[in-house]
Amino acid sequence: MKKQFEEMGNDHVYTSEDTPLRKDAFILKDDEKIEKIKANVKEIMITLGLDLNDDSLKGTPDRVSKMFVNEIFGGLNPDKKPKASTFDNKYKYGEMLVEKNITLYSTCEHHLLPIVGRAHVAYISNGTVVGLSKMNRIVDYYAKRPQVQERLNIQIVKELQKVLGTEDVACIIDAKHLCVNSRGIRDIESSTVTAEYGGKFKAKATRREFLNYLNLDTNF
Repeated sequence: MKKQFEEMGNDHVYTSEDTPLRKDAFILKDDEKIEKIKANVKEIMITLGLDLNDDSLKGTPDRVSKMFVNEIFGGLNPDKKPKASTFDNKYKYGEMLVEKNITLYSTCEHHLLPIVGRAHVAYISNGTVVGLSKMNRIVDYYAKRPQVQERLNIQIVKELQKVLGTEDVACIIDAKHLCVNSRGIRDIESSTVTAEYGGKFKAKATRREFLNYLNLDTNF
C-alpha cells in the first residue's frame, strides 16, 4: 500500500476535481493554525539536526508557518476567494476574449515543491463580462493551495463558468514542476502543459483560434 501511494505521487496522479479537505478544515482560526504549524516546523528542523539558536534559523519556523497560512496556501481559505464582479456586455463584443501569460505560482501536493508557470484563460461572452484583473485573481486563488496541474485547470474553468454563466471558457497552463526539475529525474528543461476546454472551445476551430492568440507577439 505504501508503495502504491509513493507511485501515485511520483506519477502525479490526482484523485478528485475538488481539493481534498477535511470537514473540520476551518475550525481553527488562521492564527491558531500558524502556531501549530510553527511548532511542527521547529520539530522538523530540530530532527534534521539544525541549530535553531543560530540567528539565521531561529525565526524560520515563524516565517514558514505564516507563509503557509497567509501566502502559498492562502487559497484554501474560502474567505479569501476573490469577488468577481460581472457586467452587462453593453458593447456587444461577441468574439473570444483571451487573458494570456498570467503568472502562476503553486505548490505540488505530492512533494510540497513549487510549480511555476503561466496560465492562459479565454471565454466567449453570452451577455456577461468580468473585469480582466479578476481572471488573474481567480487563477492566483486556486493556485495558492497544494495542487495537481490538471485539477488547477479544471477549477479555474469551473469558477469562471459559474461567474460568467456560460460553458464557453478555456484555460491552458504551461508550468515547471520543481519535483521534476530539482529532484527525481532532475530534468531542468521540461515543463508540463495541460488544458481544459468548455462549451464552444471543444470545437476544433475555436480551440485553434485560442491557440493562435497565444502565438501572437505581445512583447511591447
